[in-house]
Amino acid sequence: MARPTHLISLNVGSQTIGLAHFRVQSHGGLVLMDYRLREIVTEPGGEGMRHAQIAVVLREMMHEMQIKRSTVNYAIAAQSAFLRFVKLPLVDEEKIDRIIGFEAQQNVPFPMNEVVWGYQLVGGGSDEQVRVVIVAIKADYLEDINAAVEECGLRVEKVGIATTGLYNAFRYNYSEILGCSLLVDIGARTTNLVFIEPGNVFFRNIPIGGNSITAAIAKEFGEPFAAAELRKKRDGFVSLGGVYAEPADSDVARVSKIARNTMTRLHTELMRSITYYRAQQQGSRPERIFLCGGSAGMPYMREFFHEKLKVPIEFFNPLRNVTAVGSAPASELARSAYLLGELVGLALRSVSSCPMELNLLPGSVVRKQELERRRPFFIAAAACFILALLGWSAYYARAAHVTRLSMQVLQQKIDIMRSAETRLDRLKKQAASLDSVATPLIAAINDRSFWPEILEELNARLPEGNIWITKLAGTSGGKLVGVSEQEKGIGEIAPNPSPAGKPATKTVSPSGLVIDGVNVRGLYMYNPKQQEIVVDYFRNLAGSPFFNINPNKPEIVIKSTSVPNDTEWAFPYELQLDLRKPVKMP
Repeated sequence: MARPTHLISLNVGSQTIGLAHFRVQSHGGLVLMDYRLREIVTEPGGEGMRHAQIAVVLREMMHEMQIKRSTVNYAIAAQSAFLRFVKLPLVDEEKIDRIIGFEAQQNVPFPMNEVVWGYQLVGGGSDEQVRVVIVAIKADYLEDINAAVEECGLRVEKVGIATTGLYNAFRYNYSEILGCSLLVDIGARTTNLVFIEPGNVFFRNIPIGGNSITAAIAKEFGEPFAAAELRKKRDGFVSLGGVYAEPADSDVARVSKIARNTMTRLHTELMRSITYYRAQQQGSRPERIFLCGGSAGMPYMREFFHEKLKVPIEFFNPLRNVTAVGSAPASELARSAYLLGELVGLALRSVSSCPMELNLLPGSVVRKQELERRRPFFIAAAACFILALLGWSAYYARAAHVTRLSMQVLQQKIDIMRSAETRLDRLKKQAASLDSVATPLIAAINDRSFWPEILEELNARLPEGNIWITKLAGTSGGKLVGVSEQEKGIGEIAPNPSPAGKPATKTVSPSGLVIDGVNVRGLYMYNPKQQEIVVDYFRNLAGSPFFNINPNKPEIVIKSTSVPNDTEWAFPYELQLDLRKPVKMP
């Protein structure tokens, strides 16, 4: 990742908001271009309104420094985070995450799904153990701070806590110092202690700060917190021990004594913390102390700690190795340099490798950064999709062009075929006209050969002997056609019932009489089979393609037979045969 040329760092303290603009030199050094420090005085417990004030104050500072939109590294006050040092046995790297996750669940006093947490290895102890610092922040609190920062147009890159920023700034500016050093960051609500020595670091938070002095003044003088804060800034200093003349103003003297009493309590807690550090963290006694934080600027604060601790005391200068130019006057920097430690430490996170690199990004920022990381892939996917669409568009455009050319060729062929179709339709009409004339003639020719075929069929299916045909006549609707009344004999033949399931055959046609059956009369001689010879003739005719005969119902076809006797030599029979295909009379 390319190193940025300009950096914005933000320190959201409990009462002071700091904003700084840095330029990165070619060799990696920092140049302070401009900075602003603003106080937000709120009553204890007024966190909800404070978040809204952060956005207002931050927007004002950005306007003054002419900062519009940029990335930012910011830190929150140490008292807003839970911080714990734990010792772990030496294990493989792949197991360290699981062990620390278990330790975090045991030590963090909140459900893990409600916090943003991280850890960092900070060296080994004398007993071959690994020391780890675990830091956790309530997720909803961090999201509120982050929303106020992003509301002003800043894009968050790294999030830390104030003590880690101070530690990074100290190691960058005082890398040559050996032995144990103690950073005492006296803030508004708490005092943060940072024990620093080669191969070891330890953080501790003491709930005594500048607001403790303000609260004691408000109680002493019976006035509101804001008025007490104003009195502390106007009249406050730490009263010196020993024989010193008190101020002429009794109120000023009372304020100085209140400040000394509060700092005495802080000194007691400080000594307890040093003892704990030496006993539990195997640390050394601090050889020097550096003061920083908003309340460290109270007059005679340095002298007070020198009197109590008997070690060198000086104000922390985070700009020893940082160049200051632009709108940052040297005189103002000299008075407020000890307030810029967190801002310098945050800026260093983006230009070099720092000893403390915890990044406690809220969930919303992690999701945004993940989307930013995936954006090139999304863009590439969108480009591929667009290229695919363009490819398909070109393909379909080419296909449409080819289709149009093919349609033009086909249309020409269709036009030729349509003209041929028109000629064919005319020929079809002429053929239909000729068919209407030829059909009766063809039917007449076919019918002319019908009767010879019937006669041949009747003769071909006669049994070999003892039976012959004497009379043959056509029938229409059960009536004999072309036979005189005398020849009809016993009378007209009753119409045959139609076979089951078949419609009755029409006997009359608009064009004339239709022959739908044949009446056959004949004789059979006295023979061994007698009348069975007629039944044999019937069975032979059942297989004829000309007649519609049900072979299982001979009684329908055989109309009359006589009973053979010994007095006659021949006996009559009669068959009524229905034609499969009726024939019109000419």
